[in-house]
Amino acid sequence: MNARAPRILILDDDDELRGMLRRYLSGHGFDVHAVGNAGQLDRALEREPYDALVLDLMMPGEDGLSVCRRLRFGGHTIPILMLTARGEAVDRIVGLEMGADDYLAKPFDPRELTARLQAMLRRQKMLHSTQTWGTDDVMTFGPFVLNVSRVELRRGDDVIALSSLEFQLMRVFAANPRRPMSRDHLLDKVKGREHESLDRSLDVQVLRLRRKIEDDPSAPKYIRTVWGIGYMFVPDGSHG
Repeated sequence: MNARAPRILILDDDDELRGMLRRYLSGHGFDVHAVGNAGQLDRALEREPYDALVLDLMMPGEDGLSVCRRLRFGGHTIPILMLTARGEAVDRIVGLEMGADDYLAKPFDPRELTARLQAMLRRQKMLHSTQTWGTDDVMTFGPFVLNVSRVELRRGDDVIALSSLEFQLMRVFAANPRRPMSRDHLLDKVKGREHESLDRSLDVQVLRLRRKIEDDPSAPKYIRTVWGIGYMFVPDGSHG
């Protein structure tokens, strides 16, 4: 039996671009549904699940940043690839801070979009791969419980909403306690080798994680900065 085609949802207010992307991605093995505004997006997400969302940053009405922020605050973990204008760094960083998993600057080659989506879907599969990550199903640190099989982080009875990229990063940290890891190593683990040499997304994801698990993100106990190297995870938050 053939595997189900990955289901991609596209939100862009440009009719011509939506049509082009729908035709191109459908011809490359994706099951594509495209919508033109946030209301249509919400209805599509209510009807059925999707494997990834392609989200335009600049739109009339509710823009892509607002949509991304709202989805993440609402607990949606769908991988989000944000389309930004002219590749401006500020747009990319703000998009990542709002919870996007990746970004692509307009104008872009559809082949690049296809490659980015395939990489995002591979990362989703890695979330459940014991071969890649190890066999520990439940990991604890401080007051937190990371449940791998449920793709869930809890503090007591409260579930902490994480994007897929944040969860992958948290899982890498939890599996490598007290081990200083470089930014490139962490990016290889969570994004594969598709990342760019000047990729800032790792620092943004670490900042987002710190805001969710640290009592004081400016003085982190769990995710420490190791100057000249990268980051280190300290499960008990001690300074020893």
